[in-house]
Amino acid sequence: MSAAPPSPPGDRARVEVFVAVERAVAFDVFTREIDLWWRRGPKYRVSGKRPGVLQFEPRAGGRLFETIGSGTSTRLHEIGTVRVWDPPARLVFEWRGVNFRPGESTEVEVVFEEARDGTRVRLTHTGFAALRPDHPVRHGLAGADFVRFIGLWWGELLSSFREHGTPPAPDGA
Repeated sequence: MSAAPPSPPGDRARVEVFVAVERAVAFDVFTREIDLWWRRGPKYRVSGKRPGVLQFEPRAGGRLFETIGSGTSTRLHEIGTVRVWDPPARLVFEWRGVNFRPGESTEVEVVFEEARDGTRVRLTHTGFAALRPDHPVRHGLAGADFVRFIGLWWGELLSSFREHGTPPAPDGA
């Protein structure tokens, strides 16, 4: 099996976080509890300040989507399709921002690695090189500035994941 070709400059943001739980628990929290740890508000969700629920369909070919609203006024925003569902080791999904045109997408890979006293979670977001330089997702940024922006955004989300997924320290610790 050959290695994937390297990503062009400005095409990859990578963020890592440590969670003090075993790998299977980390994978489960990341996928099944995504709505509990994923930050709310217009910076992170299509629903903005409105009620919304974020979830994965737990299988290859399943979707990552947000259901917005409630009752008779609900709508669904499909963020992407799950390409790889390999618990507890790996998850790969297509990512389409709300401002993406049909056919535009990027890819997010999340790897869960056993580590001493827990799990190292490494998220890599690629595919931006296929989007035009003036694409709205870039917020007017290019190259290293854009990658830093995306990395910080994912870093904020993975910090929430870590806080939600790490059990509280025992009293007196």
